[in-house]
Amino acid sequence: MTRPAPARLLDLTRLIRRAGRRPTGIDRVELAYLTRLLAGDAPLFGLVRSSLGFVLLDRDGLGPVAERLRGAAEWGAADLLSWSARKSGQAVQRAESDLRRLARARCLPNRLGAMLARHLPRGTVYLNVGHTNLNERVMWAVRRDMGGRVVVMVHDMIPLDFPDLQRPGTVQTFRNRMRVVALHADVILCNSRHTAARARHHLAQWGPVPTCVTAPLGVGLPAGDARGLPPGLPPDVPYFLALGTIEPRKNHALLLDVWEDWGPDAPPLVICGSRGWLNEDVFRRLDALPPGSPVREVAGLDDAAVAALLAGAAALLMPSKAEGFGLPPVEAAALGTPVICSDLPVFREILGNIPVYVEESDRYLWKKAIESLLKGQEAEQARIRTQGYVPPRWDDHFDLVLPLC
Repeated sequence: MTRPAPARLLDLTRLIRRAGRRPTGIDRVELAYLTRLLAGDAPLFGLVRSSLGFVLLDRDGLGPVAERLRGAAEWGAADLLSWSARKSGQAVQRAESDLRRLARARCLPNRLGAMLARHLPRGTVYLNVGHTNLNERVMWAVRRDMGGRVVVMVHDMIPLDFPDLQRPGTVQTFRNRMRVVALHADVILCNSRHTAARARHHLAQWGPVPTCVTAPLGVGLPAGDARGLPPGLPPDVPYFLALGTIEPRKNHALLLDVWEDWGPDAPPLVICGSRGWLNEDVFRRLDALPPGSPVREVAGLDDAAVAALLAGAAALLMPSKAEGFGLPPVEAAALGTPVICSDLPVFREILGNIPVYVEESDRYLWKKAIESLLKGQEAEQARIRTQGYVPPRWDDHFDLVLPLC
């Protein structure tokens, strides 16, 4: 006889805090979990840390929230209490107002344990896939007051592996969160074997490491639609694409060096992503690009427009210094677009021999690899390597994860 699934409490704080903004990879994971859990029949609740305290939602409230998060419905009007979130922007004010209208219960931060114990069954599993609320208050409320279990997804350990690439304060904040995970999680979900290995390495400093389970993330590809692209895109000649936040870890500086060395005969390079942090030199170089430069920066595109750019590119360029999973090259391979990327363990784990691997600091070899994909025969061979590639599926991910929680 199959044991019934336990009640689950999914933390949605990240998605609500980022209401009105383009979703990141982690945002998409949190939304994928909400969508899948709503499709099941196990008891389901949602938890959000709002500007006024914690909000608890049941299945009836989560359905409308999911519609708004997917863009199928608009957030409602801001209520009188929304002033508390005024610094977060109008979208967050409206989102928090809707949460209050849909809430099963609400409480001040110091009453979280009592609220969970009153409204949720003992043994409820707390699922956190967004790296928010990883603190002692929440963990003790779940474990002690609710008698629950804790399942946390760790997306990468990059802040501890590469502290020099992080914003001030980020490393200590991340370290504090990982300490909480090490001490309180029953199961840690990792998006790759590489992430799992790095998690075990770092978390061991706080004692026995919780069970780590590798569950690659699913890839959902929207239909490409070039109508959302600005004028001049996509280029009408073979072009290359760099996709992701413009931050030091993504190593856009190397690509700018390659194109600068190349000169006026360089092919178009489209740098697609929002500007991040600690990258002022790259920002200055982008701002100084002359009219007619083969390098073009674009941000704020919707998923369909990005998919159109990716599908039409001669190759995706990914000279990253570190990745936890690396979604863009997986999406590129699924679309049949060649990939040139750094020789990182996670890329070899997820993509095997599909990409062209190049050492992340060797601009000469990067230029050679890019030039090779402008030649008909080698470009065709690169596309052939993507044939038959099946990206990780969400169904497979959840088939592995849900029995554990």
